[in-house]
Amino acid sequence: MLKGNALVGQSGGPTSVINSSLQGVIQAAKASSVIETVYGMKFGIDGFMADQLWNLSTQSDAVVAGLSSTPSSALGSSRYKLKDADLPAVRDALERHNIRYFFLIGGNDTMDTVHRVEAYCRENGYELRGIGIPKTVDNDLFGTDHTPGYPSAARYNALCVQQSGRLARDMRKVDSFVVYQTIGRDAGWLAAATALARKEEGDAPHLIYCPERPFDKEAFLEDAQACIKKHGFVSVVVSEGLKYADGTPVSASGTQDKFGNTEYGAMGGSSVGLNVHKILAEATGLRGEFQITESLPMCAIDRAEAADIERANGCGKEAVRLAEAGETGFMVTIDRTDSGFTYGKAPLSSVAVRAKEMPEEMINDRGNDITEAFMDYIRPLVTPLPEYVSLEA
Repeated sequence: MLKGNALVGQSGGPTSVINSSLQGVIQAAKASSVIETVYGMKFGIDGFMADQLWNLSTQSDAVVAGLSSTPSSALGSSRYKLKDADLPAVRDALERHNIRYFFLIGGNDTMDTVHRVEAYCRENGYELRGIGIPKTVDNDLFGTDHTPGYPSAARYNALCVQQSGRLARDMRKVDSFVVYQTIGRDAGWLAAATALARKEEGDAPHLIYCPERPFDKEAFLEDAQACIKKHGFVSVVVSEGLKYADGTPVSASGTQDKFGNTEYGAMGGSSVGLNVHKILAEATGLRGEFQITESLPMCAIDRAEAADIERANGCGKEAVRLAEAGETGFMVTIDRTDSGFTYGKAPLSSVAVRAKEMPEEMINDRGNDITEAFMDYIRPLVTPLPEYVSLEA
């Protein structure tokens, strides 16, 4: 049996349930017969290289219990891109603290970090068991049915569009359209989830645009004006990563982050929501609203799904279980079954860096809405939204 200490970190943007995964790791590690102390990175892998650690084994039961109802990243996060030149220092720090169990909670780039650290240690004579724990509101990790954090963020966005759709309907004599922007650089899972807001014919959203399909300006204007004529207003949902057929971002952003990804938020200097708003306003002469929640769905613990919290915790515990059993080089997965969900594993080499897009069959032929195939996928993940009343005729 490999005895030693464990290390856990949180990377990238948070989710509403990322601290539940941390909670699961702490709970399982404290109950382990082979893990002696569990440490937490302060502000990610770069914090670890600076020897900034929390002793999580000494945290009180009240603090550990409270993690599942605490927003953001309790350990502090980082978007540092690990360089090959950093790997010897990381290995030395792991050995110095006798860390034999290495867990990172994060998305695509985080899984790449776990993969590289685990492989480097294995190739350079240091026995380490590295397991990735999935996290991202984007839902774009390969190998898993969905990522912890996605169901809660899906509910957040669906509630926003449901309520703002009521606002747009009742204010249509003032504002004839509303454009709502979601997170989603390469995949439209969050934009698609806003379809849950629909209860009756004519409910928002009327048009949904995902980055898996190129944005056609003329087709959009035709569809938007048809909705205004039919409903008196139009509710449009766009994913931040929307692009034209030639690959140009609709946001017009040319800024890139440390990982080479296009910046679509404030750092990008523009946004797809504002540009789509401008396209529609200039073409029609109508007034409209735009709504951009940006990072708020990442930390809205008040809108978190109970099952999402539970599965996030389970992923943390499963990571420890796999490592104790001698597994290394894997990411914990959530697998869908006929009776619900269970846990599995996927090789980090098949998960890291790549983004999982929505399947073709989940987006309609026109590219302006989702299909029933997506609704079949999302319904088991998000509890039903509220029912609202309308005045009787």
